[in-house]
Amino acid sequence: MFTGVQINNDDSGYHARLAELDEQNLPDGDVTVRVSHSGMNYKDALAITGTGKIVREFPMVPGIDFVGQVEHSEHSGEVADYAEGDWVILNGWGVGERRWGGLAQKARVNGDWLVPLPDSFTPAQAMSIGTAGYTAMLCVMALERHGVTPDQGEIAVTGASGGVGSVAVAVLSKLGYTVAAITGRPEENQYLKDLGASEILDRADYSEAGKPLAKARWAGAVDVAGSHTLANVLAGTKYRGVVTACGLAAGMDLPASVAPFILRGVTLAGIDSVMCPIEDRLEAWRRLGEDLDPAKLAMITNEIGLDEAIPTAEQLLDGKVRGRVVVDVNKF
Repeated sequence: MFTGVQINNDDSGYHARLAELDEQNLPDGDVTVRVSHSGMNYKDALAITGTGKIVREFPMVPGIDFVGQVEHSEHSGEVADYAEGDWVILNGWGVGERRWGGLAQKARVNGDWLVPLPDSFTPAQAMSIGTAGYTAMLCVMALERHGVTPDQGEIAVTGASGGVGSVAVAVLSKLGYTVAAITGRPEENQYLKDLGASEILDRADYSEAGKPLAKARWAGAVDVAGSHTLANVLAGTKYRGVVTACGLAAGMDLPASVAPFILRGVTLAGIDSVMCPIEDRLEAWRRLGEDLDPAKLAMITNEIGLDEAIPTAEQLLDGKVRGRVVVDVNKF
């Protein structure tokens, strides 16, 4: 038996609770992991609260990422032949949605979904980065791949005080980019400046319907919001600028026009961290080891015990959580 957060949808309604779980009920997989830490991501908060249709099967253990030690492995793959005691990370692959996830003391998964824990990070640090930070790094890599360099101008980061935004601000500033942080939380202005933002902009200026084209300002952007925010960022992007889109905190819609694309040659690059190929995952984690200042990582992180995960989900959706929440699944 082991402890985890469990979500059910039954006669008593949709509810999440801390429960004792039987290892026999873990899903099929060739690697069993003793989980050390997981994260509280936006998608996890949606799943725990039932706000979004994230969970596809019940009962479900949420948690789209985790880090832990291999307890048992029958895996042989291209990346690694995992052995007992190896430290591994998982991000995405439908874990916490279709398969039991990381907000529990044990997990069983397909070994092809795992990446080795880089030597540059402790387990807790790896989840301080988590899926949010790994996604932020994928956004940075996409900007670079499309030729956006620091000398071309400012980079906008929306949802800047959240997990993806915080890591994006920290990494981009370390790489020499000038970062404008867009946030709806003015109390976090100093925090964002400490992470490396050169300017703080009010989310309210971007969250309503705007012009098809605005003054060209951004060389690139990292957007976690979608909806009007993404449309307005696109409208203000420079000729041949690049906007990376990885979230929907403001909505799934995109009420934009084709003007930025056909008049300025703007590129909208979609970023998917769930099914991302293993080569990109490995590169993202390698780059994080080089390009994320550990001192800034400590600023981003809040650690809680497993028993605090459910109430923290509500706080995250209410916009009351700064940076990343790391869940020590063995702490109560």
